Amino acid sequence: MHTTVGIIGGGPSGLLLARLLHNAGIDSVVLERKDRAYVEQRQRAGILEQATVDVLRAAGAGARLDAEGMPHDGIELRFDGRAHRVDFPDLTGGRRVWVYAQTEVVKDLIALQLAEGGPLLFDAEVHAVEGADTDRPLIRYTHDGSEQALTCDYVVGCDGFHGVARDALPDSVRTTYERTYPYSWLGILADAPPVYDELIYAHSERGFALASMRSPSVSRLYLQVPNGTDPADWSDERIWDELDARFALHGNPGWRLKRGPVTAKAVLPMRSHVIEPMRHGRLFLAGDAAHIVPPTGAKGLNLAATDVIVLARAFTRLKETGSTELLDAYSDTCLRRVWRAEHFSYFMTTTLHTDPAQSPFETRLQLSQLERVATSRHAAAELAENYTGLPLDGTL
Repeated sequence: MHTTVGIIGGGPSGLLLARLLHNAGIDSVVLERKDRAYVEQRQRAGILEQATVDVLRAAGAGARLDAEGMPHDGIELRFDGRAHRVDFPDLTGGRRVWVYAQTEVVKDLIALQLAEGGPLLFDAEVHAVEGADTDRPLIRYTHDGSEQALTCDYVVGCDGFHGVARDALPDSVRTTYERTYPYSWLGILADAPPVYDELIYAHSERGFALASMRSPSVSRLYLQVPNGTDPADWSDERIWDELDARFALHGNPGWRLKRGPVTAKAVLPMRSHVIEPMRHGRLFLAGDAAHIVPPTGAKGLNLAATDVIVLARAFTRLKETGSTELLDAYSDTCLRRVWRAEHFSYFMTTTLHTDPAQSPFETRLQLSQLERVATSRHAAAELAENYTGLPLDGTL
């Protein structure tokens, strides 16, 4: 089998790329190692930037998002027992974000791909990418119990941090930048209505906490915990009590979350990771295959979407004009945005979390920075502009 673009990974970035290529009249094949049920239930991000929403709509994948997604016009910062709201539209000229779970984005894109697009193969385990530096790269994979090969004009690795695509970049051309943080998140899903209609980010001496949501009846909540924490050590009651303690307000001592059954519980490590370049020959990396950000800045899914938007435009230019100019610029174009998002995610993470080795001096610096956001329109606008997403025209 041969295709123009072989896409490894049937997550949101691979599926969105396939959709954008289909709309541009460019054929592709998507290879996903898991089955459909697993992919559609995989819990990941839940915040969509304005630009991501705009592209999903333009691609024909916005109907259910518009019907069920929850637009948010700000976030609340809690620190030193106080609350401060950051108003996104006021600070960014009208931009906002949407709460719409990655699982739902994936369901929408899978349905479109199966109905209208090119081949989407589940349970297709990719073993290797060969000949990335030739004009006919090859993907070796197993499907339906037999080893198969897909030849391509180009290969795009959307298969994540543990996928095989990134390993196809020779060590001699690859540079890795990374940081591991000294804490993790204990994340839960709960059948409980959100206590507030926007996200709450809390800095406290006890550690960071985040109140998010998946729907008007399902809350998504996070607690900073030590690395190596076993979720089984945290009872539901202990989780709720700790969340209430970290979100506490001096002026409203009776403030409490709405409690309900905890339906899922997991510990998420925190890391920053970037591979340069994001291209080798005719192999391109996108999303977590190339970069990972800590989730505090809500950038992961949106960065992956931006990668494939840039790539789809480049393939469209190639088809229409024969020019490889945009393809050749892909890595540099994406890395400018990647490093901006890495810095913002680092800022949000280190400002809001309590390092186990942190001194009182460093805590006062964090509180000073949060106070700056609460009292300076310029500082608040910087946060809002980064959170809602930078323009797709290449400006930063």
